[in-house]
Amino acid sequence: MGTEYQLMTLFADGGWMMFPLILCSLIALGVIIAKFWTLMVAHHGTANVLAAVEEATEQGDLEGAFEIARDTPGPTAAILLAGLHRIKTQKMIAGELEAAIATTGSIELSFLERGLVILATIANVAPLMGFLGTVLGMVLAFASIEQAGTVDATLVAGGIKVALLTTAAGLIVAVPINIAYNFFVTRIDRLIVDMEQGAQKVLNLAWKLEKDGRLKIVKEQEQRG
Repeated sequence: MGTEYQLMTLFADGGWMMFPLILCSLIALGVIIAKFWTLMVAHHGTANVLAAVEEATEQGDLEGAFEIARDTPGPTAAILLAGLHRIKTQKMIAGELEAAIATTGSIELSFLERGLVILATIANVAPLMGFLGTVLGMVLAFASIEQAGTVDATLVAGGIKVALLTTAAGLIVAVPINIAYNFFVTRIDRLIVDMEQGAQKVLNLAWKLEKDGRLKIVKEQEQRG
């Protein structure tokens, strides 16, 4: 009870600037939870799907590889699925496979990066809001001195307290958000590497099938003809 009371007292002493800081922290917390879940699902099974699809294609089981990619969540599986879907037709226009992979990769990357802008914005704005509270606290301190006509330590201390509390609150909000942001960026970079591996496997498969005569790649003019 004592700790809770102290926190509420500190919040009240921090002034009105504490309210937007609390709002920012709640928004960031929601984004972090959603982002963590999204990346966990995206990463789960990525290594397995790459190995399983490669094994199936080496055995000539394109349908099995397609089903594995279809039943696996995540961006890497989505790229494999987009490529295998076109390979299954056994005939495609030159550049069609690469375009499908690039489009799917862009869509998946956009989904992975969703919410990062919010975290980056809050991480940058929160300290500035704290510093703004600092400035306002000092303004209040000097205004109190001016109104009293004399320098009273009690009057000055109130304004300085507001200044220190808002600065601390801004940093408390920003530091963990920065840590979470960098963690998410690192995880996304790893997923991008996995996506590139998936794209390369599909391209290698298409090249092999074309070489074996099981896939026909025609120019756009031939397709029209």
